[in-house]
This record gives sequence, structure tokens and C-alpha cells, in this order.
Amino acid sequence: MPRLKAATVSDQTVRKRKRKVQEDDEPQETEQGAQVEGLKEVHRIVGPDGNLIDATTTMTVPTKKHDGGKKPRRAPKAKGAAKPALKRQASSTLVESSTPWPEHFTKLAQVHRAMNMVYTFLCTRKHLATTLENLKSTVEGNIQRELVIDDVAQITALIPKAINFAYVDEAMLQINLMGSEDNLQGRRATEFVILEPEPDKGEHKEVLLFEFIDGDLKRQVQHKKTGEPTKAITKLRNEDLKMPVFSQKQMMNLIEKRNIKFTSAVNVFLNQCAEEGVDAIEKVMEVSKVFIPIPTEIRDSTPGPDRSRIPASIPAERESIPDILNEIKTLEWYTGQIVPDGHRVFDPQEPIYGDLNFAMSQNLVNALYNTRNITKLYSHQAEAINNLYDGHNVIVSTSTSSGKSLIYQIPVLHQLEQEPNTRAMYIFPTKALAQDQRKSMKELLRFMPGFEEVLVETFDGDTPMSDRNYIRDEARIIFTNPDMLHITILPQEDAWRSFLQNLRFVVVDELHVYNGLFGAHMAFIMRRLRRVCAAVGNRHVKFISCSATVVNPEEHMKTVFGVEEVKLTDFDGSPSGRKEFLCWNTPFKDPGDPTSGRGDCMAETAKLFCQLMLRGVRAIAFCRVRKQCEALLAAVKTELTNLERTEVIPRVMSYRGGYTPQDRREIEREMFDGKLCGIVATSALELGVDIGSLDAVVTVGFPYTIANLRQQSGRAGRRNKDSLSVLVGDCFPTDQHYMSNPDEIFTKPNCALQVDLENMLVLEGHVQCAAHEMPINVEVDTAYFGSLLPKIARERMRQDKEGFYHVNERFLPQPSRSVAIRDTEDEHFAIIDITNGKNTVLEELEASRAFFTLYDGGIFLHQGNTYLVKEFSQERMLAKVELVKVDWTTQQRDYTDIDPVETEAIRRIPGSKSKAFYGPIKIQQVVYGFFKIDKKRRILDAVQVDNPPIILFSKGMWLDVPKAAMDILKGRRLNIAAGIHAAEHAVLSLMPNFVISMPGDVRTECKVPEKEFLAKESSRKRPARLTFYDAKGGASGSGISTKAFEFIDTLLMQACTRLQTCHCLEGCNECCNDDACKQANQVMSKAGAMVVIMCLLGKEKQIDIDALPWGEEDVQAGFDTVVEAVGVRMAEGKTRDGGRLPGGVEDEKMVRAKLVGGVWIKEEEEQEDHFSRSIHMYGGERTFIGVHK
Repeated sequence: MPRLKAATVSDQTVRKRKRKVQEDDEPQETEQGAQVEGLKEVHRIVGPDGNLIDATTTMTVPTKKHDGGKKPRRAPKAKGAAKPALKRQASSTLVESSTPWPEHFTKLAQVHRAMNMVYTFLCTRKHLATTLENLKSTVEGNIQRELVIDDVAQITALIPKAINFAYVDEAMLQINLMGSEDNLQGRRATEFVILEPEPDKGEHKEVLLFEFIDGDLKRQVQHKKTGEPTKAITKLRNEDLKMPVFSQKQMMNLIEKRNIKFTSAVNVFLNQCAEEGVDAIEKVMEVSKVFIPIPTEIRDSTPGPDRSRIPASIPAERESIPDILNEIKTLEWYTGQIVPDGHRVFDPQEPIYGDLNFAMSQNLVNALYNTRNITKLYSHQAEAINNLYDGHNVIVSTSTSSGKSLIYQIPVLHQLEQEPNTRAMYIFPTKALAQDQRKSMKELLRFMPGFEEVLVETFDGDTPMSDRNYIRDEARIIFTNPDMLHITILPQEDAWRSFLQNLRFVVVDELHVYNGLFGAHMAFIMRRLRRVCAAVGNRHVKFISCSATVVNPEEHMKTVFGVEEVKLTDFDGSPSGRKEFLCWNTPFKDPGDPTSGRGDCMAETAKLFCQLMLRGVRAIAFCRVRKQCEALLAAVKTELTNLERTEVIPRVMSYRGGYTPQDRREIEREMFDGKLCGIVATSALELGVDIGSLDAVVTVGFPYTIANLRQQSGRAGRRNKDSLSVLVGDCFPTDQHYMSNPDEIFTKPNCALQVDLENMLVLEGHVQCAAHEMPINVEVDTAYFGSLLPKIARERMRQDKEGFYHVNERFLPQPSRSVAIRDTEDEHFAIIDITNGKNTVLEELEASRAFFTLYDGGIFLHQGNTYLVKEFSQERMLAKVELVKVDWTTQQRDYTDIDPVETEAIRRIPGSKSKAFYGPIKIQQVVYGFFKIDKKRRILDAVQVDNPPIILFSKGMWLDVPKAAMDILKGRRLNIAAGIHAAEHAVLSLMPNFVISMPGDVRTECKVPEKEFLAKESSRKRPARLTFYDAKGGASGSGISTKAFEFIDTLLMQACTRLQTCHCLEGCNECCNDDACKQANQVMSKAGAMVVIMCLLGKEKQIDIDALPWGEEDVQAGFDTVVEAVGVRMAEGKTRDGGRLPGGVEDEKMVRAKLVGGVWIKEEEEQEDHFSRSIHMYGGERTFIGVHK
């Protein structure tokens, strides 16, 4: 925990474990009962006399760069500064009061108890809404008098954060409650009924909803023998997909917890009234007035407290960011979301200018002035252009929006003036970036006399076929992407010969994007380009590259381009405005009760996003994946509706992959013209597309790497105004790690970029492409393709009489079309909107995503709207969807068997007998159904579908669970599968701390409840093993699990710490649950995960076995689905025990293994055929794995 600073501390939240009340501790009281327990926001500084004074201050950090600069300067700490004595009440701790309870409060407590009990039991019936009407008769029978709205409002006023009491649309309630009665097994999607009001009838009946929002019942399953509900992680089995059931014990615990909370709230309230000398009954009646629900039609004339402070229309000139933040902090829903030490201010940076070593023409000088008002160049622009002029290749690594594009525009235009035949190729990772730069270049040429007609054009997949030959022959500058270079330009090098002979500059912008597998493909495409240019007599190409700030820019450029002469420019001379950075943590459902679990991150982000937008702040929200993008847009629309500002809804749009080119251009145009106030995007917009001036960036959940976060953050404040960047913490371990340690966001270095040039499948694919462009000469071409080229040529290519190697016939006629350089695919499913007989294509979805996203009865999201999948045809490659108004989404369910094929490397875990293993992995996946999930992530229904299995191969790592861990788990009757599953999630969620990866890049085997809770012996026994594999890259993997393998001991240590420090009792999204879990985290044991990870770290003696919870009584009578893992065979087919290093026993040596940096790695013989051994291993025919379809 950060220490209190004497000079400044902002938004200090103090967390403490439960502890006994010491005599010298003074009880702390707060206005609201719900705030007594749990987290407490403190704004304090140490005054000159050493006493604590309340304050709201912000740490100011002058810094050079806001995109990953030096460590921010901290305010000095005064001597003698000490932590204030703060005390945290647990949710179950009762606050006492010496004031006797007036009868009025006793009656309120009676009403609360009755409503609490009736509500909790009603919650177990998904088809019944907890409206006041449904609760009323039972509650009145219990309290023996009429239930009045005023009483409920007074109860809500006492515990406002724990209760939602408001009018809602009855139709939406009906939709939200649609359960199993609608999805009986065997019904087709076309028969699904969606209830919604008919617009022409103008139906809008509102009902009064009452609900506790401070925690939900945990899902349980029915005991086969007794029929009683029991924990879903035991060996008591339920074979069918069924709705959750709940035990009386669990319900009574929750009821009792709420009753204690209410009693504490009343005591605090009475204590406060006694101090102030006011009548408690009069005061509670007064404060409850604002909690009396009002129907919408009456409510319109009286804006609520939050709405009244928002400007009536979006102001043209916004207030300063600090003023806007102060306004937001006064809103009712702000409960101290800004974490301790999580508010930083970066000072404005003045520009630093530089001079060129050569004279630019007057025309070029005029063009720069007329288009962008440029009279001087920043120091980094001048330095890079000078290096290029001196004949070097150049890499520029400075912050986002520092004017990098001029570095590759000025040299090309200068050269074009000298030699009119000069050609240049600008390569961008996305089409949007290429369009953006083309527009910018045309604008410059318009102001250069004699050059107005010079053809500069985009050449990408959207370029009409009729224009392509003209662009190829006449264009001086083309804007393209790696895909076109790979599929069209290089294979047709004879047609492009004139262009390639005159090519002087190759610009690759956003170099940091070319990382991992995509980076390996790009590296070989660049080598093929250099090879073809050399063959047509052009050895004068200069490479210019720009990147956001990364750790190893020079090394990365050398790897990607295969060139040695590289000059780095990394001092940023551009100006920047004042910037504020916030770490904003999603609060607990009840902010005073950590055990209630985190609230909805999307709803929280939507609240903040709308408040910023409506105050004139142009904002962009970055989401990690497409589905989140749509969910957030839906949440923003809901929030704007709640704030009665529906006119703003059309001014918010989402931008992500999958949309049609026309839609994307339209969105880009509206963003640039300033018509949109808010954009919800995936990382497609993280790159440098100019979308005009942005004031704020909201990053929803930690975006996989520090570099991504800094890149996104840099999108705000492009025009030297003050700006805001917010990281909203979701409930995942990585997010909570940074919420607890915000320092790391500012001080941690960026991850190094990784490119593996020895990935056999990537290398072979590009060598075959190169041979098609021009026969391979092994001696000459080894310089381009490395030492593995002779092996590939010998084993996989055709040799002619002269000794040249030609492409293998299996790759013909077009080798480049067999090698997919991205995770994009040629095969797409069309999603057709058939609402009201429309029949229009909404978007196109990659085939690999389709099986996991589209299924009969599933919900598909597009622009924040929900569509029901009415028909899914695999043969015709289409899905028909219909617009519906529902409040739930669907999540597919599948089971995956992941099995190591052989061991290629072994790593010892320090201080432990356990080992980590690495090698090829076989994955078998079956999608068999989906869940319906509401906004609170509760399961509404479970539906079965029938799909064939999919078999894949990859690379990965695994850890065999020690026998000691299994013995401890069995001794406490804890479910072993649940412990393993929880441990896998705990490790997996922390991988982005060590390697640049996206969710889903590395996967694990999620345990399926239907199998784990089966009532008979399972034939699918799984080894006790934690397994992780690369989801991309075919049989060679993407290299991400390799990186995780290197850091496995640190990963295990961090996972162990995360589990130990998490507040929850049974596992949550902050420690070992995962929202992406296909099985909805049903087979999960936090205690089991702790045992497994501690035993892997060799800390079994530190486990307090007596403190572990006991599992269900008859677990031992159940059937084991997990068996002890046996060793995976070594490279040469020898099976060995997973517990020993090779060489531990004389006859169990790993054949041809060498020890490298503490890791045993198998050695290959020079003549060994990788491919034949791999094919033999997979038991298939000799085909191209992962290269061919």
C-alpha cells in the first residue's frame, strides 16, 4: 500500500483486514449505514502541526513524455508523517448504539426483515420479478399490516447502496425474466418468442421494482439422492443442463447478513441524530423523500440530483478537466472510485525545435505552411530527416501524436522534386490509417506547383480491380498494407518491375503492431521485398519506421527489416498539454461491503463516459474485444436514456473490426468532422488514425500491456489542450493488480517486442512464396531466410538441374494465398438482418469465430443492438438474425480436451521439486450449448446445441499437479478438478504482465460441470495437470506460451499472492474466476487453487490444512474425473516420470538433450526431418499442418 505523503495524497482508500477492536480505537461513524462497513475514502494530509486535516489534493508530476517517459517525480515526504489510525468494519460486524430504538424504527426493521426474506426466496424463481406487487401480499401477511411505499423509501434511505427501488418498464422486465420455459430442448430458433411492446399501440406500463443489489445467491446443483441443493463444485452430479437451485442454508445466511447490515445502519443513524440533537423520526422521513419512486410521466418535470447538474445541451466550449472531475466527484454515485495514489497530473511540455542539414524547396516550405501552419520542425523530426538524408535507415520511437508522419512525408516529397520517377511505398497495418495518410499527402501536393496531378493512391483490398493497373503504372506513392504486398504485389513482381526498380522509400508505420506471429510474417515479407528489389537491380531502398515508445525499437527494426544500418530517434520534441491520469476502480455492489463483489464494469464506465460527454468532453472508450465494444455501447445508450438525454444517442457510435468498408468510412468521417461526441472502439483505433481532437480516453479494463495503455492514453489531448485519461478497473486479477499498484503504470518499462524468425510453419510458407516469385538459390538466399533454409529446401521443395529450388506443387497455383499472415481468414459468414423482411448484410464474421458466436437462439450484438439468431447455416455460410429488444446476452459452452503430445523442454521451479514442461499440444473442442446471462451475469437459462468436434494442434506448457496437493485436497474432501481449474485461471489471467498478449491468445482446459458432476463413472478421465496452449499460429504456436514458460515461477508467485490477498471466500473475478470461462466458472475452488499453486512452488509445509474448508460429506463416495498425471514421452518416444529431470535415473535419460540456462532442451540432428516426425507424432498423412486449409 502506498504510504501517506506529507505534502499531497489524493483519493486515499484504506483497506484493512478484520481485527478486534482495541480499547484506544475510537469508533468511526458515517452518515449512511451502508458505508460503515468495508472501504472508506479518505482525503487527508498531514498539517504543519502534525495533525491530520481533510483535503482533496492531487499529485502533480512534471514529466517529459506522457507515453512512457521517465519515472514521474513524486512530492517530497515530510518528516514524521504517519498513517492515520483508520478502522474498517466488516459487513457482518454489528455497530452498537446507546440510544434506545423508537418504535418507528422497530417497525421499519420488521418491514425490512419481512421484505428481505420474501425477496430472497422470490429470487430463486427466475420467472417471477421482485416487484412491490409480487412482494406485497406475503410481506403484509408477515407484518400483519399494510405495506406502504413510504416505509420502503425510509428503509432505502438508511441503506441506499444496498437497495434499488424504482419504476421500470414492465416489458423489459418480462424480457429479462425469459427463462427455460422459452427454450425447451428440441425447439428451433424460429419458434423462440420474444416479448416486446408493440410500438403502434404505444404500450408503456411501468411497475415498481424492489431489489437488493448488495450480492447474489451462488449457483448450486441438486443432490441426486436427497434432492437438496448443494455446492456446484462437489462430486454430487447433475447430468442435464438445468437451472440453478439454492439451499435454505445459503439463503438464510444472506438474509441474516442483510438484517445485521440494516441494524447497524439504524444504530449509526440514531447515533448521528443524537450528536446533532435532531429528532430521528422526523429526519428519516425528511431524507426518505428523495427515495420515493416517481413514474416516468410525472418525473419529467423534476430532474433528479444527478441530472440537474448536467448542462441542458452539450457545451461548445467545455470547462477545464479539473473542474469537470470535481463536478463528477459530487455526484451521488461517486463513492471514491479513484484508487489511492491513482490520480496523477502530467505538466504541459513546451516544444523543442531542430534544424535540417539541407535546404527544402520554397514550394515544399509553402505547402507545409499552407496545410498545417508549420514554420519549424520539432527536434525529433529534424534529427530523423537528417539521418535519412545521410543515407541511414531510420526508426522513430516517440509518443503518440508527436508529428511522426512528417518524418516520412518531407523526404519523399524532397526526393520527388529531384527525381520525378521516384516511387515510395507506405505500409500501414490497417486500411483506415492508409486512407488517413493518403488524404494528408494529397493536401500537401495540392499546394506544390507542378505536383498537383501527381498520383498518390491507396492500393488495398477495397481498390476496384479496374483501377489497379493504372495505379501500379502511374502512382508515385502507394498506400498499402502487408496483406496486399504479400498476396498481390510480390507474387506479380514482373508487372510491378518498373515500380520496384524506382522504389526509394519504404515506410512502415506503427512498427510496434508487428509483434509475435504477425511480426514474424511481416519480417519475411520485408525480406522477400528486399530480395526482389535486389534482383531487379535496386539496392538503394531506405526504410523508415515509426513506433510508439517501446523498449527495444532499434533491435525490433533490425529484426523486422533484416537490415543492420539503423539510426534511432527517441527524444520527443513535441509539445503536450496538461494531462490528468486516473485509476478508476469499479466499486463493490455495496461500496461498504467488499464481500458483495465488484459491480458491473460496463455500467460503471457508461456512467463516467456519459458524464464526460454531456459536459462537452469528446471521449473515446477502448474495449478489449468486439463483444465488450457492443456491450458498452448498449450500456451508454441505457445510461443516456436514464439521464433523459436520448437526443445524444445518435452521436455515439462503435468502431471495430467486422463492419463493412462503407460503414467504417462513414464513422471515420463523422468522427473527424466532430459530429460524434463519443466513440466506443476496439484497438483498431488505438493506432494513429486522425479522428480530430479528443479530450478524454477511457480504457475499459487493463489492455493486455503497459505499451497498449500508454498508446491509447496518448490519443487524448492532440491539440495542446488539457486532457484526461482513465483506466477503469474491471474485476480481473490483472486489473486489480494495477488498481492496487498504480505506481507500476507510470514506472514499469514497456514489454519487449518478440519476433520468432525460426517458427517453422511461418518460415516455410514464406520460402515457398519466395520460390514462386524467383527460384531459391540456397547460398545467396540464406542471407534473407536464415540457417534453416537449406533444410526446408532439401525436404520440402523441388530442385532443378542447375541446383535452384522451386515451389512445392502443393502450394500452386498461388502460394501466397495458402499463407494467412494474420488471424484473419478468407472464409467469412454473412450475417443477414431479416427484421421486417429487410434481408441486408449487417457484417461478416470469420469462420473460426462463427462457430463460437453464432448458434440457433443465440444473441448477436451489432452497434449496441441485440439480434436473435434465427437460422445458422454452415453449408451456405450465413446466419439470419432479427432485431429484438432483450436485456440478456448468450455465452457459448464447450469442452476442450488438451493433451501434450511430447516433451521438448523442461524448466525447474526454484525451491520446488516440480517442473514445467513445454512441447506440442493436441486440442479437441466440442461446442454443445449456451447460457443466457443477464446484466448482473446471472444465469437465466441453459440451452443445448449439437455440433461436430474440431481438432487442432499447437504448442504449449504444462505443470503436473504434485501428489502432495492431491492428497491434501482428498483429505479435506475438496474437488480436485475445481482446484486445478481455479489455479489455471489464476495463472492465465496474469500472463499479460510478462508477455504482450490478448485474451484468448493463450487458453486452458475449462472444466465442464456436466462431466464433473455426473452421476456415473466418467470415461473421460483427465490427468491432474495445469495446461496452457497458444490459440494462434497453427502447430508451431505463436510463441506466447513459450514466454510464459520462461517466467513460470514468477507467474506462480504472483498468482499465489493474488489468491491470498483477495477479499472473496469462494473465488471471484479478481483472483481465480474469469469472465471468458466457457463454463461460467461453475467448477471452481479457491481453496483448491491455493493448495495446487503452493505445492507447485514447494510451499506445501506452509499450507494451514486445518484452516482449509471441508468439502461435501460424500465426495469420497463420488467418482474421480481427475487422475494423477503420468509423464509425457520425450522427443524420442521414451516415457518418463514427470517428477524427475532427465538423467535422474540412468535408463530414463532424455535422448540428445542439452542444458541451456537451467532448461533441458531436446537437440535435433541436422538430418532429422521435423515434418515427418511431426506428422508421425500426430498420426496423420504427410500434409502441411497449419499452412493449407
